[in-house]
Amino acid sequence: MNPNQALWEKGDFTAIASFMRQSGESLTKSLALTPPLQVLDLGCGDGTTALPLAQQGHQVLGIDIATNLVEAGNKRATAANLTNLKFQQGDACLLEGIPNHAFDLSLTIFGAMFAPKPFDVAKELVRVTKPGGKIVMGNWIPNDPTSFVSQLLRISSHYTPPPPEGFISPMTWGVNANVIERFTAAGIPAENITMEKDTFHFQSQEHSPEQFIDRFTRFYGPTMNAVEAAEKHGKKAELLAELLDLAKAENQGTNGATSIPATFLRVTVRT
Repeated sequence: MNPNQALWEKGDFTAIASFMRQSGESLTKSLALTPPLQVLDLGCGDGTTALPLAQQGHQVLGIDIATNLVEAGNKRATAANLTNLKFQQGDACLLEGIPNHAFDLSLTIFGAMFAPKPFDVAKELVRVTKPGGKIVMGNWIPNDPTSFVSQLLRISSHYTPPPPEGFISPMTWGVNANVIERFTAAGIPAENITMEKDTFHFQSQEHSPEQFIDRFTRFYGPTMNAVEAAEKHGKKAELLAELLDLAKAENQGTNGATSIPATFLRVTVRT
């Protein structure tokens, strides 16, 4: 199996996505789109941004590497009676079966950044987007103290073996110069690429920071790998303590609720 597919099918990202619904809806509204548009949501999970886009009246195709998330997304679309929303399995590095210039908007929020070949991802995003259309990416920023997921992945990396030779960290998508290099290599003029910092929130009134971290350790592939590696070396308790300290430090929720802001790089590419 594709190692990236194995990573994201290892857990169940729907358990994490439940904390991201409100911010997903807010992000799609901030795009101020006029329906109906043909929209691709790449690395879509179970539809955190795809579902609200379809509810706005757009024709949306969600593509994800993980078959369990595709199944969950299609179930959500059916439950919401959204005939204009479809999920299918696919690889962001090679969008087989997707014709050139198929979409007015290609969106990927913390999705395609995890694909292993970033230049191929940029090339495919440009290929499937119509001239005059837009590509919007949301990418976690490396070593940013205000980026919760960046810090979570940094902590996790201290407990896992070194990555294989040739591995390109997904966090490199959070560096402006890399974004420009990858999209200009795909034929986009640098002046058509804009970047700004934005904030995503992980929110739940029903779950505490302890329960939030518990979900990451049981359902989020990269954290699951870190827990397994830490356990082999007798450091599981140390890892869990670090992750919980992070969540508590960043949490702005009260009365046992979770509200954790996370800074990310918002990229807009005009094709």
